[in-house]
Amino acid sequence: MRINLHQSTPDKRKIKEIAAGLKKGDVIIIPTDTIYALACDINNRKGIEQICKLLGKKFRQANLSLLCKDLSNLSDYTSSLPNPIYKLMRRLLPGPYTFVLNGNSNVPKIFRTNKKTIGIRVPDNQIVHAIIEELGNPLVSSSIHSEDEIIDYHTDPNEIYDEWHHKVDVMIDGGTGGIIPSTVLDCTEEVAYIIREGKGAEKL
Repeated sequence: MRINLHQSTPDKRKIKEIAAGLKKGDVIIIPTDTIYALACDINNRKGIEQICKLLGKKFRQANLSLLCKDLSNLSDYTSSLPNPIYKLMRRLLPGPYTFVLNGNSNVPKIFRTNKKTIGIRVPDNQIVHAIIEELGNPLVSSSIHSEDEIIDYHTDPNEIYDEWHHKVDVMIDGGTGGIIPSTVLDCTEEVAYIIREGKGAEKL
């Protein structure tokens, strides 16, 4: 299924439909403030397993992140943050950054591994915010890419749909996507350092 949504004013009825599917285990493709991404409900193991299957990776190997609407869910999944890290997140979010943080005891339950860190994103995208708000909890997410080359990110929703529509339950068309992924920051200590330079790296 393909659903078209306006970036700034997504249709509430369609958002409710998407959230209802996520609760049942749907895997969807969503626009973000960087590249298009796979996503599912954090509370649905079926969805998380399906994303890993699509990526061809085991839980431990998959680079899964949590998409949040704001920072209010941090304490649900992360250990207490050093003040400099929290201030950095407040300054940069919402925005094109993935913060790798120390997880709490909820993280292994989500991913069924011994994983001790978790990637957190708060994208600057109203479609993502609306879905998370309707769902009532964060999404689990991973970027999508061409089957031919991992660094070849699709920007055209038509190309994404052609390649992925038979693999996912819903493709959300939010317009042309970006080609540069998020900047990834290791924030497991008091000082953050860049793991991967991406969109927004020049603001650090």
